[in-house]
Amino acid sequence: MTRLGVVTRSLGAALLLVCVGGLGSPAVGAPAVGAPEPKAPREFVALDSVDRTILQEMRYTTAHNFVGEPIDGYRQPVCVLTRPAAEALHRAQTRLLARGYTLKVYDCYRPQRAVDHFVRWAEDLADERMKAEFYPAVAKDRLFADGYIAEKSGHSRGSTVDLTVVRLPAARTRAYVPGEALASCTGPREERFPDSSVDMGTGYDCFDTLSHTEDPRITGVQRANRQLLKGLLEAEGFVNLPEEWWHFTFKPEPFPSTYFDFPVARRSVAGH
Repeated sequence: MTRLGVVTRSLGAALLLVCVGGLGSPAVGAPAVGAPEPKAPREFVALDSVDRTILQEMRYTTAHNFVGEPIDGYRQPVCVLTRPAAEALHRAQTRLLARGYTLKVYDCYRPQRAVDHFVRWAEDLADERMKAEFYPAVAKDRLFADGYIAEKSGHSRGSTVDLTVVRLPAARTRAYVPGEALASCTGPREERFPDSSVDMGTGYDCFDTLSHTEDPRITGVQRANRQLLKGLLEAEGFVNLPEEWWHFTFKPEPFPSTYFDFPVARRSVAGH
């Protein structure tokens, strides 16, 4: 065999090893380079394909959240949910509209990569750019221990939604300007960041015990507003997380133990 033939044969063997994973093989389950993003199962839909009247203020596509920047995996400001959860919200909305109010969602399905972003942020104790608004009374090194941040979220299963109630006609919430002065989420409504929501006693995503749905310090109109939201959604099969007045999960969940990671985008549910 010629020298060229030996070289060619050796190169071919090396290429074969790479193809079958003998050299530099990727981790099991790792997507191929240039592979398309995963799509949602057919059980998922865009909320506005089921109900166009529910307002959407998808906070994690913006910098107005406790991290202070758009969150990984949120490609478009669209609420994505399992169809049963979306249809249950539609039923609740129909009843609420008759009373002169509307629902407004802040977050719906949340990809695992977004949860991972939250975890990385929580581990960086030096980054407290949004503390004055979202966790003014909680030390950042307590966020895991106190349950405000976790490595898994029910949102990633697709049937959990963060939402509030807005009186009609709905006022438009002004855009947050990164770097602007922050106001505590636990302060009086007139001092908090402006929101079209009725007064729930705290702002959305407020890391504080005052956000507990039944906190006894919440009285009067604020308590009535929380009970309106809770009663309305419970009647349609949602269960409230007691630590967060805004957090509800539809039961039974179509995917009770699956944490998805497709991006929040219309193409994820295209054709569903």
